Amino acid sequence: MGSSAMHIARTGLDAQDTRMRVISNNLANVNTTGFKRDRAAFETLAYQVVTAAGAASTAETRYATGLNLGTGVRVQGTARIETQGALQTTGNSLDMALDGDGYFQVQLPGGVLGYTRAGNFARSPEGLLVTSEGYQVMPGITIPQGATAITVGADGTVSATVAGQAEAAQIGQLQVATFANPAGLQATGDNYLTETAASGPVNIGIAGLDGRGQVRQGMLEGSNVNVVEELVDMIETQRAYEVNSKMISATDEMLKYVNQNL
Repeated sequence: MGSSAMHIARTGLDAQDTRMRVISNNLANVNTTGFKRDRAAFETLAYQVVTAAGAASTAETRYATGLNLGTGVRVQGTARIETQGALQTTGNSLDMALDGDGYFQVQLPGGVLGYTRAGNFARSPEGLLVTSEGYQVMPGITIPQGATAITVGADGTVSATVAGQAEAAQIGQLQVATFANPAGLQATGDNYLTETAASGPVNIGIAGLDGRGQVRQGMLEGSNVNVVEELVDMIETQRAYEVNSKMISATDEMLKYVNQNL
């Protein structure tokens, strides 16, 4: 019995340690553009059924309740919280934020499409609209040489004003990607997510239509991490870790008593 209690407490330590890692990552990314906080989800381990509820207790009666012994806990997974981060004005015409649901599309190395909420874009030497790593924003948009101003509408329409021309000319259209289950996207680092079987296939469309967010030029979306909330979760996790540690110590004392006195 003692060793079983120790094992259960150990699973609690492992689970709380994992939760602390999730909280630590959230706090580390409090200033990361477009970052979405994660939340650890717990689940019980298998139960040992000593006496099944409804089993015969005598020839004429049955147990009203059973005897089930739990074997501990584990982290089932991490859920990404997709709430909107605060929009911060930068004044840079190539900075863009999504006000609402959806993601920008980016061509990652190897031909894989990545999806991101971080819209801190730039212009490549070839005039392409790219991310800070140099990955092309999709669909491809080429900014003409000599462009004096870039304008991006709420629907993602990109226009450029060229010296010598009175009116701005449309040069492309940013599209917004959405998914049936955005929490199922796989985080790959560098603010990018990739499609998985859990996320469902990508759905591409115009910003502002069918529930997609609108494009806000000259702005960036901040992280949705709430520092106070994370600190409260950190304290709660620390206390739970301490309780599981005390359970191991208490069980050890019980076993020591048995060995010395029985």
